[in-house]
Amino acid sequence: MPGSPQSRTGRPPVQRAAKRPAAPVPPHDNPVLRLHHRLRRAWDRPLTAYYLISGAGALITVLGLIMVYSASQITALQLSLPGSYFFRKQFLAALIGAGLLVAAMKMPVKLHRALAYPILAGAVCLMILVQVPGIGVAVNGNQNWIALGGSFQIQPSEFGKLALVLWGADLLARKQDKKLLTQWKHMLVPLVPAAFMLLGLIMIGGDMGTAIILTAILFGLLWLAGAPTRLFAGVLSVAVLLGFILIKTSPNRMARLNCLGATDPGPGDACWQAVHGIYALASGGLFGSGLGASVEKWGQLPEAHTDFIFAVTGEELGLAGTLSVLALFAALGYAGIRVAGRTEDPFVRYAAGGVTTWITAQAVINIGAVLGLLPIAGVPLPLFSYGGSALLPTMFAIGLLIAFARDEPGARAALALRQPRFGRKRGTRGPVAKRSPRSWNTMRRRASKARSSGER
Repeated sequence: MPGSPQSRTGRPPVQRAAKRPAAPVPPHDNPVLRLHHRLRRAWDRPLTAYYLISGAGALITVLGLIMVYSASQITALQLSLPGSYFFRKQFLAALIGAGLLVAAMKMPVKLHRALAYPILAGAVCLMILVQVPGIGVAVNGNQNWIALGGSFQIQPSEFGKLALVLWGADLLARKQDKKLLTQWKHMLVPLVPAAFMLLGLIMIGGDMGTAIILTAILFGLLWLAGAPTRLFAGVLSVAVLLGFILIKTSPNRMARLNCLGATDPGPGDACWQAVHGIYALASGGLFGSGLGASVEKWGQLPEAHTDFIFAVTGEELGLAGTLSVLALFAALGYAGIRVAGRTEDPFVRYAAGGVTTWITAQAVINIGAVLGLLPIAGVPLPLFSYGGSALLPTMFAIGLLIAFARDEPGARAALALRQPRFGRKRGTRGPVAKRSPRSWNTMRRRASKARSSGER
């Protein structure tokens, strides 16, 4: 044809396709990026928070029992008690706490909300009884204990933390349902006055460490409720001012503040505990001296099995052991924040955020004091230090987080897909079983299909 290009053979030239650009190398071919992608997929799975809370809580508790046994033997022998005395009491508290954890995990959210007011009223009554002569007991200068008979004592202020979390979460959730949190008076009243009442009852006994934790819980709840910056800063300023006055008027608290970063016990051995805590951590090395081989617990380090158990952990398990404990608390904190951020239930969000603030703030204050970065506040390491009064409400709070993590929509769907092996239908062996994805079923579903409509 005229005007059309012809080849030498008289045929039209072959139209060649345009050369395709080289396909980019998938980023997942890079081992580092592939690992990063897999980790992100693992973090985004529906049951990640559930596994993290359950696993981290169990590991911290078990490791704490081991370290309590190791760190408390010398103290028990010095008191003419069996070497396993403190361990047995802690193990009993852990068993009771495990029952509370399972109970909290099985309770519906409505029951948790219904328990908020009874727990708050009970905690307030017990904290009032602490100040009654003949009932309250002073320990290390702080009268915050009630004797139960024999060697058993209870510290009601520990249950005040749980009470503030549950009651504050229920209060804010009800006000959010009524759209009242946009007004500052509804955000502050009665949450802040009730929290200050608890703080006053605690400070009458002289326990400023627990008061700091309660203050952190209060700020966590206000932050989750969306408190304006000016309101948040105002409440924080009042708390800082009160804390400064309480520290300035107490020689003991001023002495603790002066021991920040101390490397020498100083005159009168005022910084003895802080310095020997650093000695214990420094002598541990990378992998520690081994379980039971601590030197500082032989009378050099006060409160080796309670407030300064992290120092004994560093001496016996080394840097690897202390970093493992920090990683477990970080995983627990991350999982709690994830539960609070993904839920649509206001009560679950406030309660999960309050529990996470409580545990992480207490862990930071305890570990910071052992490292010499913060003043010694006298608070135990959650789930780790010796003390049944601190262990029981904390394990109940972990049960709350597990219940909330299981109640996420994605987690509920993932758990519903898991079927027990004894639920396999009969007659589905061989290749026929591969046809239906419902070859695994629960006994309940099998029974419901087998019944007639009128059968009971």
